[in-house]
Amino acid sequence: MQMAGTEAGPGRGVLPGPVRGRLGAVAALAALVVAGLGVLYGGDSGPGRVDARVRALLGGVGASWRAFAEAVDFLGEPVGAAALVLGTVTGCLLLRRPRAAVLVVAGAGTAVVATTVLKSVVGRTIHGGYLAFPSGHTAFLTAYALVTALLVTGRLGLGRTAGPSLVLAAGTAAGAVMGWAQIVLDAHYPTDVLGGWFTALAVVPATAWLVDRVADTARLDGR
Repeated sequence: MQMAGTEAGPGRGVLPGPVRGRLGAVAALAALVVAGLGVLYGGDSGPGRVDARVRALLGGVGASWRAFAEAVDFLGEPVGAAALVLGTVTGCLLLRRPRAAVLVVAGAGTAVVATTVLKSVVGRTIHGGYLAFPSGHTAFLTAYALVTALLVTGRLGLGRTAGPSLVLAAGTAAGAVMGWAQIVLDAHYPTDVLGGWFTALAVVPATAWLVDRVADTARLDGR
């Protein structure tokens, strides 16, 4: 017997059926792009031609825009990221959505872990030895936005077109804002930012699928 107010079964999944196939395809493509960029820029210690052009276009902002970039950057720092995740997890638990709370932590955490591992594998550096590819800040905020949009999609019951559109729009907006901040602050090359965005697109749908799979299996085993 299911308790009132608790999550029960696939209908409460964090990766809704209408968006699963399309986001799965996006995730597979994103993983290929990350791999390609990693091979292309592996071992580099400077900007590529594309990086130089983008930095020239976005660089030289005024003090007020730089202050805004620093505020955005804070959201990817440990304290800022923890505050975002903790606040969202609290909201999920208040709404009695423990599976959603797990996804918030797992989705953001997996993105950060993935970028940390990839940095060591790719070995691209900036500013005299700091590992740069892919951008962890960009991956985190993109993943957070993707997870939040997935939860909204499930809550509203959005369909095959509206659901993926909302999720991808949210992830793109978050990645663009954080990516811009990283470029303005000269913390990453533009292609590092792109790698972080694609990393989040690759890992979040897979993580959401895994959370649903484990939760559904545990529910069935508990019968």
